[in-house]
Amino acid sequence: MRAIRAATTALLGAAALALAAPAALAADGAPAADPRMARAKAPGDFVVSPSVVAPGGRLTLSAPGCASTATATAGIFDTATIAPGATVTATVDADAKRGAVYTVLFNCTGGVQDTVALTISGAPTATPTISATVLAPPRGVRGGLGGSMAPSTTELAAGGALVLAAACGTAYVVRRRRSGATRRH
Repeated sequence: MRAIRAATTALLGAAALALAAPAALAADGAPAADPRMARAKAPGDFVVSPSVVAPGGRLTLSAPGCASTATATAGIFDTATIAPGATVTATVDADAKRGAVYTVLFNCTGGVQDTVALTISGAPTATPTISATVLAPPRGVRGGLGGSMAPSTTELAAGGALVLAAACGTAYVVRRRRSGATRRH
């Protein structure tokens, strides 16, 4: 019977230690990783929508692969500055050559660059086109933040309360066990 109580006490202590370790590491002052770094500045993460547009038409530009500000340039529209996680609308010059394929150069602040082809339609269109070109090489499953977020004050308090409860439970079991041993003899 004593072995069961000792094993229970040991398991409670190990659980308290396991619950306290992440809180202790987080409170150590180590900087947490930037949650955007998992998808930051990956070449090929640039979007031009639609990929075929008429002269004078509007298109949407975005750079989801950049964790910082990006720019998009081409000879047929003004340079566009894209904030992280945002999209920008640009207007193609009315004198863009029909049937031509232009290169849109994306440049992240950190130096990552890539290009996307933009085709000017051969005939004027009355309705906007709705196709898009998304260049995103496969990078596997995005499984969450992976421990890159620091615990909140509430989580630290809850972890501390669990550690305190485990310590009190351990002290209670040990004291009860000692007092029970002295009464039997």
